[in-house]
Amino acid sequence: MHIVVLAKAVPNTAGDERLDPSFRLDRAWVDPIINPNDEHALEVALRLAETMPGVETTMLTMGPAGSWTGLSKAIAAGVGKAVLVSDDALENACALSTARVLAAALGTMDADLVIAGLDSSDGRAGVIAPAVATLLGLPFISHASELTVRDGTVEVKRLRDDGHERLEVALPALVTVTQAVGEFRYPTLRGIMAARSRTPQALGLADLGLSPDLVGGASATTAVVDVAPASERPPTRVLTGDPATVARDVVDFLAERRFIA
Repeated sequence: MHIVVLAKAVPNTAGDERLDPSFRLDRAWVDPIINPNDEHALEVALRLAETMPGVETTMLTMGPAGSWTGLSKAIAAGVGKAVLVSDDALENACALSTARVLAAALGTMDADLVIAGLDSSDGRAGVIAPAVATLLGLPFISHASELTVRDGTVEVKRLRDDGHERLEVALPALVTVTQAVGEFRYPTLRGIMAARSRTPQALGLADLGLSPDLVGGASATTAVVDVAPASERPPTRVLTGDPATVARDVVDFLAERRFIA
């Protein structure tokens, strides 16, 4: 069984971010890390590899060559292989182009199960995984809090606003997972040392049979034309004192703003 995890290198969320002249995140300003939501997907893949015989794990990513410094943690943690799609023509590629590139790369991998995080910390769109599934014609389940593979199917406990539901689809399939699946493991010292000598398999657009006219940054379907700082939050009011008095003040506050009658 082959499990492929879609992962992305993003600017370190603990760092100071800034925009470049094109109003995009300046990725050279902050060291890259694995997108935090994608780490949960990697952990699921590693757990399945530990509990099922004959499981091969691959991390698939798209980005500049320099992004690998932030992604090698996956290899250190135990992921078997990494594939990095990198091409100068992909700079400023849009979400649709990204989905097309990842779908083309997946088409060369014979994956049984594809796992991804819900979204990325630098975009928050959450559209890449479902777009990839649509392009490849794969069954797609989102918001998984549990995931079980058996007898050629994947069963998912899917979170809902009003509880959860259990869904089962035949493999191959694509599933996005939530933080509820568990935290990404810490790499061992041995894994860290071994990862230093490992490099990803590098693919360009020509390797995937894709034209820059279709997926390159020059053909992006979206563009950032302007940015503005978020409006300041209004001053807060902190209520202290006798609980009964505080409760009345809260009710009065809500009624004044017509949140309650």
